[in-house]
Amino acid sequence: MDTDVPCHYTSRVNPIHSNPPAAIDREEFAAAAADLLDLVRHLSGPHGCPWDREQTSKSLSPYLVEEAHEIGEAIARGDRAATREELGDLLFLVVFLAVTVEREDGSKPAEVIRRIITKMIARHPHVFGERRDLDAQGVLRQWEEGKQREAGHGSLLGRSPERLPALLQAYRVQEKAASVGFDWQDVEGVLAKVREEIEEAERAIRTGQEERVAEEIGDLLFAAVNLARFVKLDPEAHLLLAVGKFRRRFDRVLELLREQGRSPQEVGMPELDRLWEAVKREEEAGKGEARGR
Repeated sequence: MDTDVPCHYTSRVNPIHSNPPAAIDREEFAAAAADLLDLVRHLSGPHGCPWDREQTSKSLSPYLVEEAHEIGEAIARGDRAATREELGDLLFLVVFLAVTVEREDGSKPAEVIRRIITKMIARHPHVFGERRDLDAQGVLRQWEEGKQREAGHGSLLGRSPERLPALLQAYRVQEKAASVGFDWQDVEGVLAKVREEIEEAERAIRTGQEERVAEEIGDLLFAAVNLARFVKLDPEAHLLLAVGKFRRRFDRVLELLREQGRSPQEVGMPELDRLWEAVKREEEAGKGEARGR
């Protein structure tokens, strides 16, 4: 490993143990990565694609966020094929961004890779330094403490990127707090907290005080995210799936009404609710047939 790359990361790493063993497929991966770099350099070069040549790190940033979310959705759906495809899209975009940054400030893609290797070794002193037996929670705690030292600030919670969705910000803050033991003992405690926040939201709504209602709704959402985190689910990805499920069912309800020559406004909520339940049963029957094949 190139140890001459300047780095501000600190650790208790023993240089003797700082070289991970060679992966079995390192040559295959290196060849594929080199081919990808060749492709990106050609596309963004003088004989490549006009659109690619015009991109900047700022213009590519939104696509990076979009691709990351698409991977999250594919994983939440359990769609392995889509996960692999989206991961490929993200890898392409990361290399594209690295080449674009090189054009802007001269930082070579290889330097980016060397820096992340150095950082990851520094963040894993229990592997590359004085070996210690840590469970997953202990590793997370050590990781957050390392980030805290590197950032030079006193808060374990740090700061979240401004563009990070609120659900993911809540998830990460809760995860960091849990890394030092500030967490529920079991899921029953988390469920009790969700129920408590629902009751508080109900009381606030009855008071008619808008600010209090807003605060309690925020607390309820925060508690729901905590429940997702505790059972190891991604709240952002699964909320998106829930939105998609609602869209699909609602569109089906409207389709059934159109077949009957009626509109939502004229049938009223009781009939809409009946159709909604019919659509749910229809979906469940379809899932049963799919499982039986």
